[in-house]
Amino acid sequence: MASSSSLSPPKVPKELYFINREKVLNSLRQHLTETSRPLHGFVLLQGGEEQTRYCTDHLELFRQESYFAYLFGVREPGFYGAIDIATGKSILFAPRLPPDYAVWLGKIKPLSYFQEKYMVNMVYYTDEIVGVLQGHYKEPGKPLLFLLHGLNTDSNNFSKPAQFEGMEKFETELNTLHPILSECRVFKSDHELALIQFANDISSEAHVEVMKKTRVGMKEYQMESMFLHHTYMYGGCRHCSYTCICATGENSAVLHYGHAAAPNDRTFEDGDMALLDMGAEYQFYGSDITCSFPVNGKFTSDQSLIYNAVLKAHNAVINAMKPGVCWVDMHKLAEKIILESLKKGGVMVGNVDEMMAARLGAVFMPHGLGHFLGIDTHDPGGYPKGTERSKEPGLKSLRTVRELQERMVITVEPGCYFIDALLVPAMENESTSKFFNHEVIGRFKDFGGVRIESDVLVTANGSKNMTSVPREISDIEAIMAGAPWPSNKTAPSNS
Repeated sequence: MASSSSLSPPKVPKELYFINREKVLNSLRQHLTETSRPLHGFVLLQGGEEQTRYCTDHLELFRQESYFAYLFGVREPGFYGAIDIATGKSILFAPRLPPDYAVWLGKIKPLSYFQEKYMVNMVYYTDEIVGVLQGHYKEPGKPLLFLLHGLNTDSNNFSKPAQFEGMEKFETELNTLHPILSECRVFKSDHELALIQFANDISSEAHVEVMKKTRVGMKEYQMESMFLHHTYMYGGCRHCSYTCICATGENSAVLHYGHAAAPNDRTFEDGDMALLDMGAEYQFYGSDITCSFPVNGKFTSDQSLIYNAVLKAHNAVINAMKPGVCWVDMHKLAEKIILESLKKGGVMVGNVDEMMAARLGAVFMPHGLGHFLGIDTHDPGGYPKGTERSKEPGLKSLRTVRELQERMVITVEPGCYFIDALLVPAMENESTSKFFNHEVIGRFKDFGGVRIESDVLVTANGSKNMTSVPREISDIEAIMAGAPWPSNKTAPSNS
């Protein structure tokens, strides 16, 4: 069968997870030294477990817990992993499988298989955890376990510390590991960047394929299906980074459209804008890309106005990004550019600085400008200790307020939406009503919204856009009319 992709899935180097473990071990040792604590004990993480669908025997497709994936790269469920702080040696604990596993699920692998595959020093069974860790601990008293427990500032859920039978024979520490491990995940190694780049490449290619094949009268889920097919067929991406958002018309103003109550099932019509937020995951590492375009292949003047407002903000942020730049300032830059464009287009009237002070940017862009990206779509580390979340509209939705640093990967995703739940109160408010051209804005009541999202690496002197999809209106219209798009086109960079 002829391939419609120039890409092929890359192999994952074994040393990727070894490098991640070394980074965490060095950071933990440095912290213990600075706090005058001894350099002994174990980092201990519990991997994910398979889950059945409610009370049935139907197993949901397993995906490894992210922190465990970061340190060990293990694809199978039921594992534990440890790092000896004193020696630096890594230990995996595999589940001891019953003999009939081989009948239903395939050959039972020997422990040596996992030792070689995941490049660890030792592998034992999970029922040997107590004896093995006690045997490797050379200090008096109970062995010390550093367990993973901390708040995910995106979900407000806590990570689950490891549990196993016999834990009472150990001392446990719950406060140290999580912030150190989360901070390590913020800065990507070359091996990690290569996987994120491939996820971007195959996802970019899939977005272009969807753009080419979109026709008036299709269902939203058909666009989702085309994307999923391409990334799996040619990229080997069995998982998506998140549930696909395939929104058209008014649906494109629903920020997290595509969920179970709104499952990408609308038939879109001539004149609609599409907002497609879709990203493939490859070997745990993800992408997060949004393209917006008219489903009939031709932008109207109003669609061009809103699209170019968002594109101008998107490009300005990427051009301004470099180490030391504050992400809050980037968010405000995007807001200001969008408001200036809306004023120029006659949608808004008055002083833009006054609009900014009144937080009108959040009426059109209520979400944050972007988020860290890696093994999770919303990667951790956005709010380390000492940082606080703003309470102001728009700014309170930022997933990080940090200054940018080299080797961070962050999404840049400005948007402009016409959401009645936000627009109506602002247009009726005495202090903000004056900024709206009420007659003109009525044209956009059923417009929906536009979002443009790219995944961007912070470099030593600037940034590199890892996403390669058509962004200019002329390119989008040309591709939808049948023109080629080079999948190997160099992504723009400001470094």
